[in-house]
Order: sequence, then structure tokens, then C-alpha cells
Amino acid sequence: MKNLAVVEKYGVVPGIIVECGVWKGGMIAGIASILGPRREYFLFDSFDGLPQAKAIDGEKALSWQADKSSPAYHDNCKASVNSAKQVMELAGVQSFRVVAGWFEDSLSAFTPNQPIAVLRLDADWYDSTLTCLRRLYPFVAEGGLIILDDYYAWDGCARALHDFLSESSLAGRIRQYDNDVCFLIKKTVSGNLTAQTKMDRYTKQPELASDICSSN
Repeated sequence: MKNLAVVEKYGVVPGIIVECGVWKGGMIAGIASILGPRREYFLFDSFDGLPQAKAIDGEKALSWQADKSSPAYHDNCKASVNSAKQVMELAGVQSFRVVAGWFEDSLSAFTPNQPIAVLRLDADWYDSTLTCLRRLYPFVAEGGLIILDDYYAWDGCARALHDFLSESSLAGRIRQYDNDVCFLIKKTVSGNLTAQTKMDRYTKQPELASDICSSN
């Protein structure tokens, strides 16, 4: 899988691993097989399928979700929490947490205890992808890897990344692996705080922790 090749090549910094959009857990278990079972892994998904696509997600997305008889529909990508837990256990991962719920709810309560080394987003639609980027990008480590699995599949995902980079005044370079996988390597620009510095500030002043979640 090309996602795994990207992780193997660029997932080199210390930190936790976060995936948003887990489905049955196969990809995050594959990542664990590369990065090792001793890291901490966090798995976020509604496990109740995808939210309703909107016009901003593109006609292709609307058509996909409307065609419930298609073999590619997969019951709107519903899966069970137990499926994800089982594959992580099979992968021998020693520390993982599966968090069920819509991203706007589950991520608002998430403050990692160390920077994110690999952030894989398989959130499909515009709103979901933008929520994940707004909530989690501040916690990504310097040199950390961010994969957007749906960038080339769905218009909404691509738009969300472009809008996030623009609204955050970030000059992040969108990279491509094997003409397929979209990813970024986080580089701190002058004037921006690193993930660890932000975490240190919020630890010392808990009332500031809401700042990173101020826009949704």
C-alpha cells in the first residue's frame, strides 16, 4: 500500500500516531507493523458511517453516497469498534485507544501527551477534514508526517486542505508519492510555535488550551 510506503519513508520523528477515519482498522494496523508496537496509537472514527456529503464535497461524492446499491458503497463505510480493536491486538500493539464519535465531538476533548509523529486523515468530506486539521495540526511534531488519503479522491478533502493552509497562513508544501498519495511534512515557520511549545504553554496555562479549538 502506498500509504505504508510514505509512512516507512517519512514517519521518522518520535511521537504518537493518530488516524482519523479508521473503518475496520487495517491501515492503522499496517502502520503499526512498520513503526512498531511500542508507540501509542489513537484511532478516531464515528463507526457509524460517513456524514452526509454536501455540495462542497463535489458531485462525485454526492453520487457515491446516493448509490447505496453500489459494491463500493460499503454500507456508507460503517464498521464496528471491535473490528478496529481486534486488528490492533493482532498487530501486537501494546498501547492504543479507539475513540468513537463524530470528529467535532471526539477531537474537542483530545489533548495528546506528546506531539503527533504521524497524522493520517481518511475523513473524506470537507467539514470532517477541516475539523481534523484545525484540531490536530497544532499538535503535529516538527518534521511530522500528515497524510490526506482522500485528497485526490474527493473535492471536499482537497478544498479543506487548501482552505486550512490559507486561513492559517501556512506555507506548507503539498507533496505527492507515486502520483497518488498526498502528504505534508510539518515545518515550523518563523513566528509559529512548535507542537511541543504549544503543549508546554497549555500545560502551564490550562485556560489557553481552548485556543487551538477556537475555530470549527
